[in-house]
Amino acid sequence: MGRPPLPIGTWGKIRRDQLGPNRWRARTNFRDYDGETRVVEAHDVTGAKAENKLREMLRDRATPNSSDITANTLINTLADLWFDEITGQEELSAQTRDRYRSCFEQAIRKPLGKLRVHEATVGRLDKFFKTLARAHRAQAHNARVVLKQMLAMAVRHGAISTNPIRDIASLPSRRRTVVALETDSLESVRAAIRRWQEPVPGKSGPHHTSDLADIVDLLLATGARIGEILAIRWQDLDLDSPTTTLTISGTLVYVKGKGLFRQGWTKTDAGFRIVVLPQFATRMLLRRRQTAVVNDLDAVFTTRKGTWLSPNNVRRQWRQARKDTGLEWVTPHIFRKTVATLLDREGKGDAATLQLGHSNEEVTKEYYIVKATVAPDVTDVLDKLAPSYPDSMIRPVRPAAVVIRAEHRYGTRRAGRRRRSRTRLPAR
Repeated sequence: MGRPPLPIGTWGKIRRDQLGPNRWRARTNFRDYDGETRVVEAHDVTGAKAENKLREMLRDRATPNSSDITANTLINTLADLWFDEITGQEELSAQTRDRYRSCFEQAIRKPLGKLRVHEATVGRLDKFFKTLARAHRAQAHNARVVLKQMLAMAVRHGAISTNPIRDIASLPSRRRTVVALETDSLESVRAAIRRWQEPVPGKSGPHHTSDLADIVDLLLATGARIGEILAIRWQDLDLDSPTTTLTISGTLVYVKGKGLFRQGWTKTDAGFRIVVLPQFATRMLLRRRQTAVVNDLDAVFTTRKGTWLSPNNVRRQWRQARKDTGLEWVTPHIFRKTVATLLDREGKGDAATLQLGHSNEEVTKEYYIVKATVAPDVTDVLDKLAPSYPDSMIRPVRPAAVVIRAEHRYGTRRAGRRRRSRTRLPAR
């Protein structure tokens, strides 16, 4: 029976040979990751130095396979290969890929980019994420998503056996509190927008348009995202039927190098939906249609140049309008949560999921509906926990009317005594 082969990735006995003055060779048999046993050797001026050099070569030996990714691949190189791979994935939008690349450049490249794949250990990555989370918690969560997918690619190519991201400690998460506008606060919002739209005496240049007020009304009428609202085209609206509707079929996105454009699909598959418009939104859209200027985009909301109106510009306008009004906490996304909360309070929580274009009810309930602060009436159940007393210990309760009369008589006698004491004449 022959000697069993070396385990993959290990080597046998190291042998030293002196080849000449100040010239030594150290060599051994190494079983590579493809199962082939090869002779590996190193040279130096002494036998000990040659052996140490050989051990370093064996430790860092690259996997001899056809893959471009090995244990010795730099994280920067791995990132380039991963970005090339996800570029052709249809399930990832260009905006998502742009966000991944931005996260890598800002958070990962400098502290980890020069590491090799096998050097991305659990302990080293755990320390990196804890440090990053203390300064930028949201960025740490994004970086974890990016690095996890990058190292998963290294696992698929056999460069490492397991993904170290799976074993790092959980990152701290922010306690989420859903906030929505109450109905009476909406008038404050609209009043702030009206004041912002009023012409400023003596100010040159174009005045503010009514776009901001109309956009806010449409956000409240649909519960849609701001990018979906600004991507609405006139062909998406049916304003002439008895029941007016809006088909939400796209959103505005910005990609570096390409600019702002209309993406022909929504954030999720569930986001493609038809919503029925309330009367106040229908009146607003009919008014806009009468004065609309024809544009090549067929867009409902455009800039003065006829281009798409940027969500960032709308957010900037709203920040200007709400300044010094106490509404600094109100963002365009708050209007979306306001719609979901109102529907839930009216007993239409299931409809809120479809109205907002979510794939499941859990997302709507956890992130978009304000939790009730008043508990339901369950006293019929809680009464079962009442203590039981013998009949002799139960004192009869006097009727309320008797108690009131007794207190009245007592108060009258006290008042009479006080009046008599005040009118008593001094003794002669």
